[in-house]
Amino acid sequence: MPNTPHLVGDVMTQTVAAVDREARFREIVETMERWKVSALPVLAGEGRVVGVVSEADLLPKEEFRESDPDRLDQLRRLDDVRRAEAVTAGELMTSPAHTVRADATLSQAARIMARKSVKRLPVVDAHGLLRGIVSRADLLKVFLRSDEDLAQEVRRNLGELFAAPAKDLNVSVADGVVTLSGRIRDSSLVPVLARLVRSVEGVVDVEFEVTGHDPVWTGPPGRQSGSPAA
Repeated sequence: MPNTPHLVGDVMTQTVAAVDREARFREIVETMERWKVSALPVLAGEGRVVGVVSEADLLPKEEFRESDPDRLDQLRRLDDVRRAEAVTAGELMTSPAHTVRADATLSQAARIMARKSVKRLPVVDAHGLLRGIVSRADLLKVFLRSDEDLAQEVRRNLGELFAAPAKDLNVSVADGVVTLSGRIRDSSLVPVLARLVRSVEGVVDVEFEVTGHDPVWTGPPGRQSGSPAA
């Protein structure tokens, strides 16, 4: 089995600072400062995540301290005006919270973060209870894997799925970039091999130095591998 941490549960932080809905403004700020975090899950009952309160939710109170928003700002920034008057986590929080399950893949978590424009996700179980938190930095931990570790997994995956072409290929890795060199008799396998290599967590890119077929570009459109940039 691959030793890549494919799941959120493998990289998440299990010890999580959180507040309940009744937490007061100063308590929220103090908790953020004590734990050195910029956002906190807001919990109800026995630990069900009902929202997230962040520094951005707290700043309107300072922003509107010296002057009241004009009518246009009030209409355009109803949420910020409401937060400027709020004093508890339940009033300040963004709800519902964007969450993820521990058995989600890192790619799934990354897509949620990108689509929702958030930096972290509370990790919940099937009942919505808090089990951890995963951040952008946690998702990037896979890129700290050693080149030899990546090379071993790439060789293993190639050998399991492509026994025939794999025996004619050499695998080398430098700074997370995998290079496949050798001979490929069937050029149609090049895009398939590229996708397989890129699916290994921690691989930055894949390059080919092979013979036996015409060059096939497997990267982004606009520039072929090995050709000079425009």
